[in-house]
Amino acid sequence: MIDYEKLMAYDIPEVRQSYGPRECAFYALSIGVGQDPMDRGDLRFVGAGPLTPFPTMPLVLGHPGFWLANPDTGVDALRLVHGEQGITLYGPLPPEGVVIGKTRVTGIIDKGAGRGALLYSEKEVRDAEDGRLYATTRATTFLRGDGGFGGPAGPVKQTHALPETDPAFVRKTQTRPEQALWYRWNGDGNPLHIDPDVAAKAGFERPILHGLCSLGIAAHALMKTLCAGDPTRLKGLDVRFSATVLPGETLLTEIWPDGSFRMRVTERDVVVLANGLAQFE
Repeated sequence: MIDYEKLMAYDIPEVRQSYGPRECAFYALSIGVGQDPMDRGDLRFVGAGPLTPFPTMPLVLGHPGFWLANPDTGVDALRLVHGEQGITLYGPLPPEGVVIGKTRVTGIIDKGAGRGALLYSEKEVRDAEDGRLYATTRATTFLRGDGGFGGPAGPVKQTHALPETDPAFVRKTQTRPEQALWYRWNGDGNPLHIDPDVAAKAGFERPILHGLCSLGIAAHALMKTLCAGDPTRLKGLDVRFSATVLPGETLLTEIWPDGSFRMRVTERDVVVLANGLAQFE
């Protein structure tokens, strides 16, 4: 069972990580950038000419790994789900360097016995040499098996309400059957994305695509649509993961002019990213 005070103060070790053109290009390829090898605007993210890191790459840099699987957290790691994700970008990453990622728990909400809990966490990605802040990432993890430990019932983060009008833009992306097998090498070793037995025990018919991979696909669509392909104009985004994606499914990113967005799977007509809002200039 969760010990509220212990988990709030849990020391997640900082992660020092070197990266370069290879890691930048791999991240972009793992979220589907480069599917059109004739798109010159995208080729810079995958290493054709001077390389530009894709703007959401800080999501995977300085990643602390699957720390919630540590037994001393008290969390039922088999039943947790990534619920929400946000990122604020303060400036572009250089194409190579060394960063430090420091993750901390910022809140825990007890939804009650049988209803699970919400864990809020934040990661800062800084330059290891001068301390410059590149990005702050925010995550909500739904701990499906951990409610009823006597923690606070709020405040719960409020989600963004989408416009009631139809989306102005729709971008289609075809995921690949092996995409989760590639994406996990960005640093997410959760076996839910590779091991069929673990996926079955968690209630899924097969290993699922990483939520952060779907987010990266959405960020690419947002950058192309709202930022005219200029990665420096994307300043951040927040989104809720509302359903899972199976590798190989077709994704539609539906976008409004104010930066609101959602994503649906065409094969099942299910919204998988909901209540999204991008910040851009």
